[in-house]
Amino acid sequence: MAYRNKTYVSFDADTDMRYYRLMQAWKNNQNIDFNFYNVHDINPNPNLTSEVIIKRQLRERFANTRDFILLVGTQTRYLYKYVRWEIEQALNLDLPIIVVNLNKTRSQDEELCPPIIRDKLAIHISYNPAIVKYALDNWPIEHQQKRRDSEIGSYYYPEKIYKNLGI
Repeated sequence: MAYRNKTYVSFDADTDMRYYRLMQAWKNNQNIDFNFYNVHDINPNPNLTSEVIIKRQLRERFANTRDFILLVGTQTRYLYKYVRWEIEQALNLDLPIIVVNLNKTRSQDEELCPPIIRDKLAIHISYNPAIVKYALDNWPIEHQQKRRDSEIGSYYYPEKIYKNLGI
């Protein structure tokens, strides 16, 4: 059995790659308190020969996943081949889901959030290293508690949390 200690980041690779790369840069910047164990470091160059093979390799990554980040940009809600499939995997595995709004909305963005996740248990936050780190540190525990209490739906952090983080 794999050790689940990594974060799976799902995003629109055509338009939002720069936001994913910036998250990697936050991690490598000694002046920013941000870290995550990126599941995409496992088999970083997947065999791109077919959808079946790609999804098999992505399933291997999910076997090592502790939590799931969905970067939501302007086109994310329209992506079905991989992004929706990745969301379905995260839901089926009952992973703590952190929805990161690239437009910096601090709660669920009804217009941009993919429909499949709108009424599911997830925390919706803005795109900023401090709040993403806070969610990675806290949401998995909060998710477990809410699951035990059979809670569902979207959640967001109050303004007080953002203020305490200096955002």
